[in-house]
Amino acid sequence: MKLGARVFKTGVAIVFALFIAELLELPSPVFAGIAAIFAIQPSIYRSYQTIVEQVQANIIGATIAVIFGLLFSHHVVAIGIAVIVAIGIMLKFKLEKSLSLALVTVVAIMEIQGDDFLTFGLIRFLTILVGVLAAFVVNLFFLPPKYEVKLFRKIYFLQDDIIRWTRLAVRQASEHTSTKEALSKFKSRMQRVDTLYDFYKEERNYFKNKKFVKGRKLVVYRQMITTSKKSLELLHRLHNHENELAQLPTQFHLMIQERLDFLLTYHEQLLLKYTGKLKPEHSEWSKNIDYVQRNELMEIFIKQISYAHDEGDTEFSSYHLLYILSRILDYEENLEHLDTLIVSYQTHHGHEINVEFEEEFV
Repeated sequence: MKLGARVFKTGVAIVFALFIAELLELPSPVFAGIAAIFAIQPSIYRSYQTIVEQVQANIIGATIAVIFGLLFSHHVVAIGIAVIVAIGIMLKFKLEKSLSLALVTVVAIMEIQGDDFLTFGLIRFLTILVGVLAAFVVNLFFLPPKYEVKLFRKIYFLQDDIIRWTRLAVRQASEHTSTKEALSKFKSRMQRVDTLYDFYKEERNYFKNKKFVKGRKLVVYRQMITTSKKSLELLHRLHNHENELAQLPTQFHLMIQERLDFLLTYHEQLLLKYTGKLKPEHSEWSKNIDYVQRNELMEIFIKQISYAHDEGDTEFSSYHLLYILSRILDYEENLEHLDTLIVSYQTHHGHEINVEFEEEFV
């Protein structure tokens, strides 16, 4: 079991909320701790959005609780009806994410007995508000998330695994079931990458020059993710059509293998280039003058189809081979585009490469 920063922040937020509630001598400080649990979010921007919604939810819940408390006293049936009304209003205003806190506010206020109902209701409202604000402060200053580092790390290690399995697949060396399990895991890991990209995108910069740099970084990371998805699609094709790949003529199979080896190595170098480990002007393309170009590959493919047709080769599946080649070409084009974006970014902002990249990716 892995305990992340959010787990620790939740604990700290609860302690901080209880401490503030006790410092202000608020009765039932436990409600501040409960509110802090609902307010912890994975990013500062989402924490800001949440606190706005939860303040609204707290006001709605408190208002309903006071109205129903004055009209119907504190009967348990009245509490149930108040909860139903609160849910309806929250859904109407599209505040579903803060629904739980609104219901806590309703129950916390309506369970108060006595003549000082309004006074204690206001105190309960303020107690819950203290918990929400305490969680926001903790989210803002305690272990602030570094989503850029997390995002690149996820992309880097996911791509490393995809490259390893692709090299095995094109050589017909991977076991079918193991590859299928790996592909399933890659899909969930790619979804995690998309989530981290959204978190990083939501992070706000308050200086104009930083916003511009952040915008260019987002373009590079989006292309990194797109290219990784293309490589994963290619691996899927190699896995699905492994039988057709095995039936290819040896020379043609070796040509595809060599091309993929080159592209995979190129992908590895691009990720290193982004971290500053390779020179911006470095390009593997220029060093391979004997490398088969796209148009040459397609000409060879067409000739192979014609040859197989003339020879009556029924085992040769040009249809499935076309699927594989289209994925290879698509992957190659995305690599070229990623290279262009990285070189452009390095040229203008290479000095701003994250120091943690330099320390971790050696």
